[in-house]
Amino acid sequence: MDRTQVVIVGSGFGALAAAKKLGKAGTPFVLISETTEHLFQPLLYQVATGVLSPGEIAPSIRAILAKYPSGDVRLGRVVDVDPDKREVVYEAGGIRHTLGYDTLIAATGARQAYFGRDEFAEVTYALKTVADADRLRRQIVRCFEEAHTTSDPERRRDLLHFIVIGAGPTGVELAGQIKELAGRYFEKSLRDVTAEDVTVTLVEGAGETLPVFGGKLSKYTQDSLERAGVEVVLGTMVTDIDEHGATLSSPGNGFEKRLTAETIIWSAGIQANDFAAVLAERTGCETGRGGRLLVDEDLTVGRYDDIYAIGDMASLNNLPAQSPFAMQGGRHVAAIINGKRAAGTPFTYRDKGSMAIINRFRAITRVGKIELTGVLAWFLWLAVHLVYLVGFRNRYVAVMSWCGSFLGHRRPHFHYAQEIEPADSNELDRAA
Repeated sequence: MDRTQVVIVGSGFGALAAAKKLGKAGTPFVLISETTEHLFQPLLYQVATGVLSPGEIAPSIRAILAKYPSGDVRLGRVVDVDPDKREVVYEAGGIRHTLGYDTLIAATGARQAYFGRDEFAEVTYALKTVADADRLRRQIVRCFEEAHTTSDPERRRDLLHFIVIGAGPTGVELAGQIKELAGRYFEKSLRDVTAEDVTVTLVEGAGETLPVFGGKLSKYTQDSLERAGVEVVLGTMVTDIDEHGATLSSPGNGFEKRLTAETIIWSAGIQANDFAAVLAERTGCETGRGGRLLVDEDLTVGRYDDIYAIGDMASLNNLPAQSPFAMQGGRHVAAIINGKRAAGTPFTYRDKGSMAIINRFRAITRVGKIELTGVLAWFLWLAVHLVYLVGFRNRYVAVMSWCGSFLGHRRPHFHYAQEIEPADSNELDRAA
């Protein structure tokens, strides 16, 4: 067994922020990640809709940290931790390894939550990983391609109907972008498909879109989506989903409706990844909604002052599960480890504002009491996300891709190649 001063579990915003601070100070650390890349998750919807390629939002974590000699990146999955011995156990290449530490930083993020209906994962599309974005992109292409060739009007209608569940930032971005994609790209490429043929239904259990914003910003978002042709259904729950559609209901007024569609996208919540449950059990840390760890004021976990949890897997004072919370948490913990702050210093969150994009030239931004909408907020959203992209090349390619997609009618990363699988006997019978 080998040892290091700091072990970081994860490769998201929080993990990367901590690793950079530790690396600059020359503090020895080992970062263990299940994936080889640092994923810029807020731009996943642009990969799914062909604006950007995966490589532009998911650079190699090893390449990012290569300039820090004190750091070591290992590909593996952490499966256990012994807080008393200060050891983590991780799997790599089918072999279990034990690694000792002085300080542990857990930053494994979150995955999609289905609120007790995990079977929905089998018949819906999520958007949390590069694989999710690629799968959704292929599905969108397949639906438009098959709608172009089918002679069955009912099947064509279902192919061109997209149901998005959850009107948070991801749901709003996808709903707006799919509708825009139909009019600005596929309408130009497939002459018998128009924007009017494509139906996008956005379903939200709360009474407004983007509930975290509320007020006139949520109203502006709803109005913008509806003007773009998106059907917005509020105050409505999804009670059942299968491979052919979803059942909606509103318990308050007895409303129930069945919608049929080939594509159902789920973006209605998050829950902490599996390592959070392991850490909670081993440290005695309580968990909150979605299995997130209820960390102490200094971001320590349970009764251990040498274990920290940051980012989406942690919950503190109802702070938002967003990248600024993760990055500020990573820097705070690194400052304590490097001796720049006293151990036990409470974490202080600096709210730099919130923003969400709706569709082309429409976004919303809130910074303190200042609220912006429209074109100015849209350009501000692009600028902020461009700053947080890693690497000059990725920023340059992103700008070029945005110009082609938002000013022109191109989708530079929409590939029409798809795997043609033999139809089974049941499909042939239905076609006949």
